[in-house]
Amino acid sequence: MCSWCWGFAPVAKALVEQAQAAGVELHLVVGGLRTGSGSALEPTTRRYILEHWQAVTEATGQPFKFDGALPDGFVYDTEPACRAIVTARSLAPDCAWTLVGLIQQAFYAEGRDVTQASVLVELAEKAGVPRIEFAALFDHADQHKATQADFSWVQDLGIAGFPTLLAERNGQLALLTNGYQPLSELSPLLGRWLERAACV
Repeated sequence: MCSWCWGFAPVAKALVEQAQAAGVELHLVVGGLRTGSGSALEPTTRRYILEHWQAVTEATGQPFKFDGALPDGFVYDTEPACRAIVTARSLAPDCAWTLVGLIQQAFYAEGRDVTQASVLVELAEKAGVPRIEFAALFDHADQHKATQADFSWVQDLGIAGFPTLLAERNGQLALLTNGYQPLSELSPLLGRWLERAACV
């Protein structure tokens, strides 16, 4: 539920494929962009967000459904979507990346409320995660804790912007990007890092 992450989705997909082709293990961490407010969006905040979405679609070409977006009473809480990813990661790691894309598509391009557990269960099943297991685990205390652990890890690194891509070698983290950049910039950067990693 980060508009720049949605804008970045085609770039991320290409970079993931590039890293996988080189045999690099990938780990998806959720950052918790807007969590726990519990209150509906104010009209001024809604206008600001929709202007932001317009900027993202103009910069990236990713589709957004503006008609009826962020309706009155909508609580913009990214925690449930993040917890859905963490739950999928624990049950079917290979499906977690697919679920990210489905949640983004549902929220931004289809205008669906991905803060609702019923929607997230449906999308998880579509991503290939076993429905019954996902539904049973989604609201379990362990998944809440694991999601908060992701948030804390991100915060402890001082990451405040998304998307962020990090590369790790021998316990050392390298920043590939913090924020949207086009594939033409990031693919060569990742390629150089992969070359150096292969030489170690």
